[in-house]
Amino acid sequence: MERALRISHVGLRGIVGSGLGASHVLDFAAAFGTFLAPGPVVIGRDPRASGVMIREGVIAALLSTGHDVVDLGIVSTPVIQHTIQRLNAAGGISIGASHNPAEWNALKFFAARGTYLSTAEAGELLDIYHLHNFAYQYYTGIGVLRKDTAALDLYLDDLARVFDLNALRGYKVVVDCCNGTSAIILRRIIERFGLNFILINERIEGVNFAHEPSINARTVSLQLAPLIQPLGADAGFLFDIDSDRVAIATDKGDAVNEELVLPLLADYLLPRCPGRLVITNLSTTALLDEVAERHGGTVVRVPVGRQAAMDALATYHPDQIAVAGEGTGAVMMPQFRFIYDGIASMLAVLSLMHQRRQKLSEILATYPCYSILKGELPLDPQRVPALMMELQSQYGDGIVDVRDGLRISWPDRWFHVRVSQTEPIVRVICEQKGDPPLVLFETLMDMVRSAV
Repeated sequence: MERALRISHVGLRGIVGSGLGASHVLDFAAAFGTFLAPGPVVIGRDPRASGVMIREGVIAALLSTGHDVVDLGIVSTPVIQHTIQRLNAAGGISIGASHNPAEWNALKFFAARGTYLSTAEAGELLDIYHLHNFAYQYYTGIGVLRKDTAALDLYLDDLARVFDLNALRGYKVVVDCCNGTSAIILRRIIERFGLNFILINERIEGVNFAHEPSINARTVSLQLAPLIQPLGADAGFLFDIDSDRVAIATDKGDAVNEELVLPLLADYLLPRCPGRLVITNLSTTALLDEVAERHGGTVVRVPVGRQAAMDALATYHPDQIAVAGEGTGAVMMPQFRFIYDGIASMLAVLSLMHQRRQKLSEILATYPCYSILKGELPLDPQRVPALMMELQSQYGDGIVDVRDGLRISWPDRWFHVRVSQTEPIVRVICEQKGDPPLVLFETLMDMVRSAV
């Protein structure tokens, strides 16, 4: 049976009513208020029906720990992060469960930098939560609540400083908003800058999303890609509910594998940034290495998870980094101080098309073919160490990396078997240059299946 509540270094996530309850929200938000330095805290939410209830708990807990609260209402997670940076706030909380179905909700925590917490910060927050050691204030020290209605337009100002939006007016783009926060942003972009966006599933919805908000090629192929050619569009984009990730369809109506979003943005950003480093995780496509090499860049791989990415970003000077992200359509750009932002990613892809004077399908055709297969199976934690030892024994002729499960690579193929941080499953990812690595993938799946 699916776990209805997940508490980890990633944060708090669960099915509202059968796992995630008001007491969890109050305690976690109070722990976060206790963890933060003095100063205002920025909050916002996605349109899920449970968001109002959770917002009230978050506000109460933060006020009780002495923080003023700046409520942005229904906004994307990147807008919250931009506002934290603009206000020099102590931190922020995004209320929303991203790509999960409507019955889920979550709290995402951000530091004063507007970025996700580092591993050390997340560990400290968890300690405070589990110890229930909350810094509740006397009534004279309770914080003040206020609203900020300017956040969206100020966020768009930031985008307009980086991208030549006037140059993108000539592109016809179909966007599947999946009833989420991207609809609010894109309607405002159309009003202010006159871009030719055709929005579908744009009605804000808290209970019945038009489809599962998964950011992957399968969802694109079912929901978005069939519309591209009939509408004569140059590209299509699909967002999750809080707009921090994006998936893509080409001008030919083909769904683009989510792994290709980061290589596309690396191709755009490496020639435009002083940094030569591309930070990603161990599960991301090897195509990224080839794209980086074209521009004299280097790929730095870290364990899967946003805390690991934050830790890696802190290791280098910001000017050394060209781009960072995951093979999930989540990408961070240095121009925005490393915020996962699907809207910015979409504008970067369109800007790449404009700069190259090429269609998206033509740009993708310049990349060598890499075939990636992904699977997952239920987890029996007690069997995982023996499974990893068996895999390493059988495939030990490759380059072995044990920082996050087991990754073994050869010149033109690799696999990664790891335990998920957010779900009770083992993930199996296998990639090969050229044809899909079917035999290797099925062998790995069989080995995992027999172990768990």
